Amino acid sequence: MDIIRDTKPQKKRKKVVWSLGAIGLLGLTIFAQRLLPTAVPSVDGAVVWRDTVEFGTMVRQVRGPGTLVPEQMRWITAVTAGRIEQILSLPGTEVDEGAMIMRMSNPDVDMQLLTARQQLSQAEAALAQLRTTLQTQELTQRGTVATVRSQYLDAQRVYETNQRLFDENPDLVARADLDRSRESMQALELQLQVEEDRLSVMEETQQDQLDAQREQISRLGELVQFNQDRLSSMNVRVPVAGVLAPLEIPLQEGQWVQSGQQLSRVVVPGRLKAEIRITQTQAQDIVIGQTALIDTRTDTIMGQVTRIDPAVRNGTVTIDVALPNDLPPSARPDLSVDGNVVIDRLDEIMYVGRPTFGQPNQRVSIFKLTEDQQFADRVTIQLGASSVNDIQVLDGLAEGDIVILSDMSRWDGFDRVKIKD
Repeated sequence: MDIIRDTKPQKKRKKVVWSLGAIGLLGLTIFAQRLLPTAVPSVDGAVVWRDTVEFGTMVRQVRGPGTLVPEQMRWITAVTAGRIEQILSLPGTEVDEGAMIMRMSNPDVDMQLLTARQQLSQAEAALAQLRTTLQTQELTQRGTVATVRSQYLDAQRVYETNQRLFDENPDLVARADLDRSRESMQALELQLQVEEDRLSVMEETQQDQLDAQREQISRLGELVQFNQDRLSSMNVRVPVAGVLAPLEIPLQEGQWVQSGQQLSRVVVPGRLKAEIRITQTQAQDIVIGQTALIDTRTDTIMGQVTRIDPAVRNGTVTIDVALPNDLPPSARPDLSVDGNVVIDRLDEIMYVGRPTFGQPNQRVSIFKLTEDQQFADRVTIQLGASSVNDIQVLDGLAEGDIVILSDMSRWDGFDRVKIKD
């Protein structure tokens, strides 16, 4: 009699064994990839930046952002605070010298002008009154002097008559009458001297008082002129002919502006210059007279360094680059540009594109591609002088070597990477 055997448990055990074996093999593979130093990571070749070492002439340049500015420009500021009533000319308008571009108003300025004029009128009236008063006082004093002189002369004659009669016959004139006439004459003589001195003082001080009042009138006249100029400045006019340039914050009609606030600016048509901001660590090699290339995004203009700012501001040094008269249409005031200043030329050297972390005169490690370009090995190189995009190679590479310039810091623990196409 045949016995039927159940083979299903045996099949299940075989599947379990094979599954456990596969899982163990997979775990061993992962473990080996993590622990074995010979594991080579892969790098996507499409995302790394490569360059070839060249031998020849490298032009050293330093770069910085900048702006095109006119060589002649005039700011127009508010002389006094006021409200903008009307804007007559907008930015971009060509204006002649003295043209009115804006009207402003301020009631306080009108009131101050009226007050100054009133004070001036009062001072002029006070001058006329003072002149009349002084002349009247002088005439009165002259009359007093004449009266006292007449009295003195009469007293003198009486005294001389009494003295003569007394000398001829003492009985004709009493001694007391003679003394009385002499004393009267002497008193009138002293009074005459005092009145004449008072008249002299009046004549001497009269002109000083008039001059002081005239000086007061002159000051009040200057005050009136000052307030008149303030009122006239409410009609804003351009001092020179040119083109109105825009402000960073445009003004609106009805807006209140403070004294000294910028209202507009006039750009005088003519030559432009470039103001380039160079990092302070790179500006030390710049000298006046060097060639500079100004990139306007659409054109490249060749200029010359004419000025170097002696001060450092926000970590940069500003240089002025003079530009030629025949500028391309893309050159406009306030245009943002990039400037490359040519420092010097290094002949017969090896150079390559600047690595991401490559600094001048340092030893750095980068990856160099193998001949089949399937792998890249880490090499240590010595860098020299640098330019905007290139840097000198002093040691560690040869002409024709292909290196990776991208940031490879994530593979710092590996000496070889595989380039994956």
